[in-house]
Amino acid sequence: MKMAPVVLELKRRGLSQRLIHTGQHYDAAMSTVFFEELGMPEPDVYLGVGSGSHAQQTARVMLAIEEECLRHKPSMLLVAGDVNSTVASAMAAAKLNIPVAHIEAGLRSFDRTMPEELNRIVTDHLSDLLFTTEESGNRNLRREGIGDRKIRFVGNCMVDSVRSHEEEAVRRRPWAKLGVEEGAYALLTLHRPSNVDDEARLEELLNLAVRIARRIPVLFPVHPRTREKIAGRNGLLPQSVLLLDPLPYLTFLGLMARSGVVLTDSGGIQEETTALGVPCLTLRVNTERPATVEQGTNEIVGEKLECVDGMIDSILAGKWKRGGCPPLWDGHAASRVIDGIEEYFRSSACSSACS
Repeated sequence: MKMAPVVLELKRRGLSQRLIHTGQHYDAAMSTVFFEELGMPEPDVYLGVGSGSHAQQTARVMLAIEEECLRHKPSMLLVAGDVNSTVASAMAAAKLNIPVAHIEAGLRSFDRTMPEELNRIVTDHLSDLLFTTEESGNRNLRREGIGDRKIRFVGNCMVDSVRSHEEEAVRRRPWAKLGVEEGAYALLTLHRPSNVDDEARLEELLNLAVRIARRIPVLFPVHPRTREKIAGRNGLLPQSVLLLDPLPYLTFLGLMARSGVVLTDSGGIQEETTALGVPCLTLRVNTERPATVEQGTNEIVGEKLECVDGMIDSILAGKWKRGGCPPLWDGHAASRVIDGIEEYFRSSACSSACS
């Protein structure tokens, strides 16, 4: 969702690109179908790194990306987000003195127990161009000693995808196919280790889902790693907690756009719900996306889940904050990304000519 608008803008401008799919997200419903629904071209290469420990996955991506870079000698490597593929690709390219550009730079949760936080920090400090989504990202990078000449505030490419596909996603009415009423259901996602690997915490979250389901149905697309953790509990959940397989992008976007409330531990979903104006409860103690709280529809729940019941009361009573979109979340971030890349190469060419 972050890269699709950029890939399509590069194609529109006739700029040469090579699209690499690492295969870190290896479930077809969570990966391949996204390419199809987002209108992206087939990847030029599929690395198929699959699952494994953080070290194993990162090492496999580094080896494969290094080989790709040596073979094709790119002028720049463009990465997005904060997953293991992001930091591994950036490290491989930087060690070969290939410029790195990072989409979604500067986000910080200030919680180094999160693997994503370490990935974000390392990637940013290896990058030559840092494309930020919100003002907090600019501040964080400056605080860490990264100069303004590297930072480009462009807005949010994920929101580009939301703006481009919301109408089609809603037209499909995915809620009706699941037997629930538009606006009268909750949408739940869980995947972070802090929530699903801790048995006591997971039990609390499932109990919360049961409490919410007494009032409105809960749709729960279950991440593969989460499904492993709740195996055996399925029969203990009421029918109003509907466990679903991972969903294609348009199906999930349609459900999100017309849900009464979204409960999640995902970073990207915090942004998407703010763009959509849908109430969001983030089942974490922090967020690396403060604009979604300060300006959007998101609230951080924290450790004590008892407060969620009152939050649900407010949402169902129509008393939740309306929120608004942060600056430059206007559907044109990808265009500004490519402007930044073209400017970088013009400046580099000028510097070379002047020297």
